[in-house]
Order: sequence, then C-alpha cells, then structure tokens
Amino acid sequence: MPVVNPEKLVELQQHPDGIRNICILAHVDHGKTSLTDALIATNGIISPKMAGKIRYLDSRPDEQLRGITMESSAISLYFSMSRRSQSDAEAEEKDFLINLIDSPGHIDFSSEVSTASRLSDGALVLVDAVEGVCSQTVTVLRQTWIEHMQPVLVINKVDRLITELKMSPGEAYTHLSRLLEQVNAVVGSFFQGERMEEDLKWRERVDQRVAAVSVNEQDSPERKDDGSSNGTASHDREGPLTDFEEKDDENIYFAPEKNNVIFSSAVDGWAFTVKQFAAIYEKKLGMKRAALEKVLWGDYYLDPKTKRVLGQKHLKGRALKPMFVQLVLDNIWAVYDATVGAGKGKGDSTVIDKMTASLSIKLPLHVLRSKDSRAVLTSLFAAWLPLSTAVLVSVIEQLPSPPAAQRTRLPTIVEASPGAEYVDPLIRKAIVKFETTEEAPVVAYVSKMVAIPQSELPHNKRRGGALSAEEARELGRRKRAEIAKAQALAAGDDVSDGLSGVVDGMRNADLNGREAENLITQEDDQEDPEHLIGFARLYSGTLRVGDEVFVLPPKFNPGNPNATPEPRKTTITALYLLMGRSLEALTSVPAGVIFGVAGLEGHILKSGTLCSQLPGAVNLAGLSLGSQPIVRVALEPANPSDLGKMVRGLKLLEQSDACAVYEALESGEHVILTAGELHLERCLKDLRERFARCEIQAGEPIVPYRESIVDAAEMAPPRRKDLPRGAVEATTTSKQVTMRFRVRPLPNTVTEFLDAHAGAIKRLYSERQAKEVRNLGREGEMTGEDEEAMIETASSFDAEKLSLEEFRSSLTRGFGEVNAEGQEWDGIADKIAAFGPKRIGPNILIDATAKGCCRRFLSEPPETDRGPDDTMELRTAVKGLEAHNLSDKIAYAFQLATAQGPLCHEPVQGVAVFIEEFQVAPPPEEEDSVVENIGRLTGEVIKTVRDCIRQGFLDWSPRLLLAMYSCEIQASTEVLGRVYAVLTRRRGRILSESLKEGTPFFTILSSLPIATSFGFSDEIRKRTSGAASPQLTFAGYEMLDQDPFWVPFTEEDLEDLGEKADKENVAKRFMDGVRQRKGLVVSGKKLVQDAEKQKTLKR
Repeated sequence: MPVVNPEKLVELQQHPDGIRNICILAHVDHGKTSLTDALIATNGIISPKMAGKIRYLDSRPDEQLRGITMESSAISLYFSMSRRSQSDAEAEEKDFLINLIDSPGHIDFSSEVSTASRLSDGALVLVDAVEGVCSQTVTVLRQTWIEHMQPVLVINKVDRLITELKMSPGEAYTHLSRLLEQVNAVVGSFFQGERMEEDLKWRERVDQRVAAVSVNEQDSPERKDDGSSNGTASHDREGPLTDFEEKDDENIYFAPEKNNVIFSSAVDGWAFTVKQFAAIYEKKLGMKRAALEKVLWGDYYLDPKTKRVLGQKHLKGRALKPMFVQLVLDNIWAVYDATVGAGKGKGDSTVIDKMTASLSIKLPLHVLRSKDSRAVLTSLFAAWLPLSTAVLVSVIEQLPSPPAAQRTRLPTIVEASPGAEYVDPLIRKAIVKFETTEEAPVVAYVSKMVAIPQSELPHNKRRGGALSAEEARELGRRKRAEIAKAQALAAGDDVSDGLSGVVDGMRNADLNGREAENLITQEDDQEDPEHLIGFARLYSGTLRVGDEVFVLPPKFNPGNPNATPEPRKTTITALYLLMGRSLEALTSVPAGVIFGVAGLEGHILKSGTLCSQLPGAVNLAGLSLGSQPIVRVALEPANPSDLGKMVRGLKLLEQSDACAVYEALESGEHVILTAGELHLERCLKDLRERFARCEIQAGEPIVPYRESIVDAAEMAPPRRKDLPRGAVEATTTSKQVTMRFRVRPLPNTVTEFLDAHAGAIKRLYSERQAKEVRNLGREGEMTGEDEEAMIETASSFDAEKLSLEEFRSSLTRGFGEVNAEGQEWDGIADKIAAFGPKRIGPNILIDATAKGCCRRFLSEPPETDRGPDDTMELRTAVKGLEAHNLSDKIAYAFQLATAQGPLCHEPVQGVAVFIEEFQVAPPPEEEDSVVENIGRLTGEVIKTVRDCIRQGFLDWSPRLLLAMYSCEIQASTEVLGRVYAVLTRRRGRILSESLKEGTPFFTILSSLPIATSFGFSDEIRKRTSGAASPQLTFAGYEMLDQDPFWVPFTEEDLEDLGEKADKENVAKRFMDGVRQRKGLVVSGKKLVQDAEKQKTLKR
C-alpha cells in the first residue's frame, strides 16, 4: 500500500463534508485494535500481512504484553471512493478523511470511552459473534445513546462460528439473528426508558396546569368570568394541553437491510455488508439492487426454478434455505473448507482454483504454492471481501459528517450543559450551524491530557531517515567517552587528565554491557521530560498557533463567569495532527477536526473547554465518566529525598489520566485513587518510569467501608433499662447543658432514597444557603469557597431538578410506607434538621424537642431572621442563652459523628438521630467569665453530642457494609468448577448462571467484596489457563450480616464454639484491619504471641 503523505491529510481537513470522526467501541477482546490495524494498513502505515498482529495503536509496552488497550488513541486516515450519482453517469472519485479513535474495552478504563465519545460523531460498535452482548457492550451502547452518536454494528469474529463451534451455515444464521435481537433489545430498553421519563414529565405538567386553573377559580369566585378569562390567558401562554406525542423508534435499531450492520473477521481480514452481495447478485438474479438488499436478510427464500423471492408463508412445506444462507454464508463456509479445511482438516487446491476463476480473482503464484493455508485464506478474502473497504464505505455512507452531526447533536449537548440559558446566542449558533469564518467564535472541547516525551515531539524528531555512517561513528565516540568518564569518576580517579581517562575508558568500555545501557538510560531520563498535549475537537471557528483563548474548567457556569476558579487566558503554542504513535505539526486547525493542542499545561486538570470569549461561553466539559475511582493506595518514595519528584509525578499523572485522582491527606500521606486493580498497576508503572522516575513503594490498597445499625433478633440488653434502646442522656463537663438523644436505624427504603438523591440534597442546601445570604443583605460577603461550592453544585447535579416540595413529598411517602408496618415515623420529614455526613449523606438529624432547638431543613428559611449561628448574637445573648443558639454546634457534632463511626472511623449510613431534650442552664453571675468561656462551652457541646450519638449507635447491633464489585465471567463448561472455587474462597456470591444459546459458554454473574478482590483476576486466569477473564464493576455497598462484637453467650453457642468462639468473626477481622491501618486501638490483639521464641538477627 502506498504511504499517505501527511500534507494530503492536512489538505482534506479543509473540506468538512468529507470528514468522518468515529470511535471504535466494544467489550474487551472483541477485536477493536485488530480491526483498526486493517484500516491503518490501507494507508501504508503498516503491512497488510501484519494487520491484527502488530496492534499499531497499542503503543504502550504493557498494552502489547497484556494484549488489551489501556488508552484511547487517535489516527487520521485517507480513503478514496468512486461513486455514480446516477446509474448511467460516470463514476466520480472523492477523497475522505477518517479521524479514528480506538478506545479501551476493559471496565477499569471506561473513562477513556467517555472522553472519546464526546469527540466523535459516529461509532463502530463491535460485538463478538460467539460471546455476544457483554457488560461493556451494554455500557458502550448506552454511551452512544447518551451522546446522540450514530452507531454502526460490527459483528466480529464470525470465523469462530466456523473453526471453533463448527456450526453449519444455517445454524450460524440462527445464531446471528438471535445476537442481533439481543443488541436491539438493549437499544430498545434505552428508548423505552426515555419515553417513560418523558411521559412522566408530561403528566406532571398536565397536573400542574390543571391545579393552577382550579386554584385561580377558587381564589376569585365573585369574579368568575374574569377569573376564567385570566386562567385561560395563562393557560394559553404556557401552551395548549396537547396529547402525549409518541416518537417512532424505527430508526434506532440495527438491521442488515439498512446497511448499518457489518459481518466481519478482523483476524482473517474480511468483512461484508448486505449491500455488497446485492451488487454481486443483481445481474445474476435479474433483480434491482435496492430490492435485493431488502430480502437478503430475513425469512426470504429463493425459488430455484422460478428465481422468485418467496416469503415464509409461501414455502408450502419445501425445505429451502434463507437467501442469506444460500447466497452469502454458504460461500463464506466454502472458502474456509477449501483453504483451511474447516470441516475436514485439510484444504483443496482444485476448489480454490475454481473459486478464484468464478470470482475473477488472481492470487500470486507463491501464495497458491504456500503450505500455510492461512496465507491462502487471507489473500483470497483480501481480494474478494476486503475488510477495510466494507468498513470504510459503511462509515462514509452511514455516519454523518461534522456539519450534519453538529446540527443534530449539539443542541441537546448545549441544553444539558451548566447554565445553558446564559450561553451567548452567537456561540450557540456558531457550533450548531458549523461556522468556520474568521469572525466565528472558537469553541473546542479538550477531552483529556496526554503525556508525550519531549523526544517524540515533531520538532525534536530527526528528518531524513537513518543515521549516516559518519554520524553513527560520531555518536559512538561520544557515548564511549561519556561511559569512560563515568567509570573514572566511579573508581575515584583524577579526571583532569582527560586524554588518558578517555583512552583507558575506550579500552575497557563495552557498549553492549549492562552498565553502558544503564548510564545511557539515566542520561535519557534526565533529558527527556514529559509534556502534556490536549486531546481536542474543534466545533466552530479556526484555531491557529499563537491564538489566545480562554480555558474554561468543568465547573464553569456562564451565569457567573468570574466565579472561582476564574477562567484564565492562554496562548496556543503548538497544534498537532494525531497519527497514533506519532505527531505531525500543524499551523492551523479548521472546525470539525480532532487534533492535539499544546500550551494548556497548568491550565487544564483533566478536561475543559476552549473559547475565544468569556461572557456567554459554553461549557462542554460537564461529562460523566463511566467509572469512578474506588481503590485508594498510599505511596511513598523508597528514597525520602525523592519526595519532591514523586509529588510532581503524581500531579502529572492526575492530569494525564482521566480517572486517576491524587490526594494529599492531613496525616501527610500521599494517596492515589484508581478505578481498579489493573488501572492501579498502569498508574504505578507510569509513575515509576515516566512521571516521577524514581522508585516508589505502594502500600496495601485502602478499601472503603460503611457503618450502620440494625434491629437484630439477638442483641445485648440496652445500656440503661429505664430508657428506650438507643437513648442516651448526658451533661457537659461544666454542667451547663443537659441533653438526651435517641439513635434509631432508618428504614431501608428511606436510606436508599437519600443515597440516590444526594445531588438533590446538595442542590437544596446550596439554594437555601444562597437565599439566607440574600435575606441578610450580605451578598458581597460570600466567600470564594462558597461560590465554588455553589458552582460545583449547579454543574454536577444539574440533572436532578427535584424542588423542595417534591423532595419533601417523596420523603414523606417513603416514611409513610414504613408507617403502614406499625413504625412511628409520622411527620418526621418536617422535623429534619440536617443530613449527614457532608450535609448530603443518608443519615438524618431530627429535632423532636417541644420548642424546637434547630431550624428545619425542609422548610423555607425566614425572611429576616439573622440565624442562631451568628457569633455576635451568641455573645450578646449570653445571659439568655437558649438551645437554638447552639443549633449549629449540634449539627456540626452530628456531621462529625456520621463521618467517623464508632467501629473503625468509616462513614455511617442508615441512622436517624432524634434530639429529644436539650436544655441550657442559666449562666453564673459573672458575665465576663461567661463571655470568656463561650469557646469552652462550644467545644463541650460538640464533644458531648458526638459521644452521645456514638453511644446510642453501639446500643443497637452494629454492622459493617462492604464495598462490592459486580463480577461477570464468561467460562466454558470445563473450567466452571475452578471459577466457582475461586469465587467461594474470596467470599463471592453467585447471583445467576446462564448458558449462551448455541455456544458452550456460561455467563456467571456474582458479587465480590472489593476487600478480597485484589489478585482475583490473575488467580482466575491462572486456574483456568486463560479460559476465563472477569469484568469487575463497582456495585455499591452491601451489609455483612454479622455483629463484629458478637461473642457466644447462650448455652448452645458456648457448647458448640467454646468461650473463645473458634468460628472466625469475619466482620471483626475487617474492622480490626481498618483500625490497625488507622492507628486505632485493636481490642484483643496480642503484641507478643510467644515470648520465649525470640529470633536472632542471624536467622
């Protein structure tokens, strides 16, 4: 294949109608990178013989070693296609530019899929013909639906149906039909969910309008006529009450007759669509191509006598094959039988000669004489059904160009962006209408930052190929001199005599030795720093090197453009054409192109938006990632002097990885959060070899837990018999404040509701805080931290539009369901004072006092009340100090108690804290002493309230909630027992097991504690010899139904287990492990097990 010049690609960027921005999405090991190799081979970048083997876009060594993609990579490809505008017209050749992004399929790197999908207009969704729809297949289909991308389905690895499963063409057709139905069922579920949500919103709007009309009629009965007219006028302003509009779902499904389904085998290099075979058979059958495309797939049959197409009801008992089997699959199967002998184990050269003659194909003589049957197979298919042609033609015909895609996609994306109502109409028009003029505003989305070594930047690369002989000799002399000097320094010799040192060093230097390699590597490390390049897409305007643009962070809101953090202006220092493993320098980039941009280092953390103007700018970076970091690991350098290197490396890693998060804790620990075990391995490798370049030690993974309480059947008696369970009375040290609290477990339905609507709680709290500031007339006193929190709330939780009244009614309904079971939760929603921890958690503080010492969270704030938490009011009301003056201290203590539970200082959930009594005694006579001791009283109240909540918590039966993975494993019958053994040993629980119809593979769904999951994937692969590989997805928290403080106390338990309880308490083991890691006291731990058995240093 001829190599395509980069200048040709740059020229094609000026023609947006000939550009296609696509990404390849699939489950892990479904053939994305192998398919990409076949497309790259069309541009002469790699040899067609190496396609599927070289994995060109997997540029990392660990990607090549593991055989999976870990980072999304982009490459620009050239494709030329000839087409006739009419049947009698001459063919016109048109050039196209394909900007292709290859994305990972592993669940740990699903954030890379999210970043790649926003840049693209269309997607190739790959599905393994044998494995079918897997967990990540559903995820990537949902991503295409959310991002409004146009997908094309590629059913890959069809060859496995022939070589592995030994299916006949008829069986393969049934299997492929079922697979297509499964994919369409997933897409249909997305459509159905969206329609149900729209129907619910429509019904709510109708109810609101009917209620508004009825209220208007009741408010003015004496002016009925006027009121009716007013109601009608308001009704007309809101719009007529029309019937619910049903949308057609015909165009969302995959169907081969629509040419949006490709059948392929990337490893064998062939692919086809129904349209290709319709072109082959149209003359032979005497049918129009358009009519033949509609009947080549489905229950249509060809009458061998009349050459007419029959439906299933016209078969009249005849055993005819479907046309897809007869005209398509039989031929594919025949090629495999003739070449590799799929059914007989040996090919037939005479049949191959007949096939090539009938297809008018000429194979090279050396290929026909080759003993490698695979070479004959791939050469025949490359000449008959080349994979690149079928895929790229479908991409050009089925997927939209940037102007067409932005007209349909961008309005929805802009409406979903933070502060959409404040976006400048000129910017909205520019990105929707795809304006590329000089006056058009520049809007670009930077999906992620990519770390590139300085030596790989275009201006540092050598132009002109290999070194000349003289240059090679000069380089050798310089390296030998450097090694000799280093050896002399290491030996302590005097290096002032340079000539003798160099001569001696040259005699002893061995360029192939390990020492030389280490020295060269150290020198290269010092001289090859990493640079961050933005991975971006331009939506409007033209971007040039030297342009100044505003960098908008993901929390930017055009309603308050100067809020903290304020967007900064930066200069574009370089633009690049992304070519997989290499970069090509550009001077300018037109709209609709995917490109690399330099000059953003220090301005963008992970993603952001570039805009030429700040007022009315649009924020396109409000993107939800597919996976959230859940695994935390503390890091430290092996050499303490390398701490600065490690911190700089961690900051670089956080910028270059879309899902990695770096935290510096108050304890001095440096912690990195990753999406999973494989992601953690990649981050540590990058940190050691690229970013920090020093030896780093990683601690044990820190797994999150949650603490809760339950009303168990067997519990210890209450601490105080005169009080209900969970009730605690206490007095502060100064005897000035007396209080009684009662702790109770929250109903599960309410806990789940609060956990699911944390965003709504945070938004309601932010709105209440802003309203209080406005009521107090202190708008100018809001701090930058408050503004940032409000902007974060508006951008992160904009989707949850529950109003205060809707939230209160939903919560009341949740408590009402429990009231029906006999519990006393009536009217609790109106008494809620706070949520916790962090003011949004699934725990509630309830003010059950007679007078009410705390303000109600779910009630409107007073218009003129200055609030009891004002310090000046507390100082002036010393003599008349009341409970409500300390309400903020109670709420703060509640936040502390729920943020660190009594078991192992982990967050609490599912707990209700009732304030039953809170009395403040009158202060002593000395007013001055009281003023001085206000700080002491505040500390006493916080400490006492927190201790009360913890004591009430332990009065119930405490429980630990474990962070859980949802585990999906595909395994054959032979290794099923080994998979179960590994799952059982790691405390996994099997949820379902199903056999994929037509295959020998089982799909096992199970749940697995994250605490026991480290090393699970490697163990599964080792025990099954690589036949099974799990996909782990975070699935929330699950209660471990075991009391960590349980000890045998009944006669039966003592008889069975003894006083020491020989049966291990798993909950206590988890609790003690966390306490030991945090430096807390571990009860029952022996510091010295066997004092008399002391080891010597020599042993």
